[in-house]
Amino acid sequence: MNEPTGHRTGTRRFGLHSPSSAPSALRFAAALSKRSDVGSAAGELVDKIRSQLASAPIDLACLFFSPHHIGQVGALTSAVHRLLSPAVLIGCSSEGVIAGLEEVEALPGIALWAASLPGVRLDPVHFSFSLTQDQFRLHEWPEPVEASSALLLVADPLSMPMQEALSLLAERYPDTMAIGGLAGGGSDRGENRLILQGRVFSDGLVGVRLAGSVAIRPVISQGCKLVGERFVVTRAQHNCIYELGGRPALDRLRDLLESMSDEERDQASNALHIGLAVDEYRDRFERGDFLIRHLIGIDQETGAVVVGEKVHEGQTVQFQLRDAQSGSEDLRALLDADRARHRHKPLGALLFSCCGRGQRFFGSPHHDARTVGEQLGGIPVAGFFAQGEIGPVGRRNVLHSYTASVAIFAEPEGQANGGEGFTVT
Repeated sequence: MNEPTGHRTGTRRFGLHSPSSAPSALRFAAALSKRSDVGSAAGELVDKIRSQLASAPIDLACLFFSPHHIGQVGALTSAVHRLLSPAVLIGCSSEGVIAGLEEVEALPGIALWAASLPGVRLDPVHFSFSLTQDQFRLHEWPEPVEASSALLLVADPLSMPMQEALSLLAERYPDTMAIGGLAGGGSDRGENRLILQGRVFSDGLVGVRLAGSVAIRPVISQGCKLVGERFVVTRAQHNCIYELGGRPALDRLRDLLESMSDEERDQASNALHIGLAVDEYRDRFERGDFLIRHLIGIDQETGAVVVGEKVHEGQTVQFQLRDAQSGSEDLRALLDADRARHRHKPLGALLFSCCGRGQRFFGSPHHDARTVGEQLGGIPVAGFFAQGEIGPVGRRNVLHSYTASVAIFAEPEGQANGGEGFTVT
């Protein structure tokens, strides 16, 4: 199913409106279909998108679908591509889909999100990884641009080593924000699906690079609350922390557990994580200032705590507790902070929510979709439940878990309506 196109250092340019002409406003639309037949579902989705965007040209479309439609993904992709005629179409299969204020879990669902982006350059990105050759194969690989840019990415977690992929992208496109999620729906290699234009792939990574007159603001909610004290790592090797503040890390962990309430201690048995500060020069650390990683294990003999990330001596860390209440409070607080920081209102958003969230985590349906929709003012929102979420912490693009990764689209700061320049804030 994969259609290799060989190594490429350049790519076509899509959706590029001439900066010399006065661009019209950015416009967005989102639609959901629960129909089982992909032909009728595609027609329904396209009609809803067209009714929202009218005659505006569609530069970018994102298509996400539940596992029920994997067997018909070719027909679905062809229908949407033909009927909507977007300049760039990306998408993937997933555990569930999100559109508007609704999350569809364990049932058939297709979400379609579309944007008219005058003054924005769109370049498809596509590469895969060869296990036999232990190297990346580059298919769509746009040249770096002088202006700031951002990447929207979806990838197959069973065939793409994402940490290495993000490192490769950082080398190729330094200071470029990446946001997105990992496909799902299949249990074995080759069972997930990715979409780029009218093509369907069963492995690799696809996406689009955007540069031009739009602001894409990331909100990365890792869903934890700070617990206990902050410590400086005084002895560590690789992902093993031996000492925190001059004492064995295990002793610090035991002190924390003893200081907790019975309820917190019960939660900590399976929801305790550690946060690694991303900026050591801050005077104070709050939510969003840490990269959250799992506690993998402990070593009773050495007193070490093993975490899911490389740690260096001198780094500031703090234990974190993840639960439904913390997850809800964190997402709302970060969305509130984004609104307070920026002059221009959100116009559209993509939401990549961990498949470990949803109803089974929060205890009620549609949590992330409704929170994002309500906090952002009912704008067009769509996305999917991901097997891993991509988003920046500080200036580093990383792979997350149990996270809601939100890309908010708005007019660039300092520009009332379009104009040149790309803003990633």
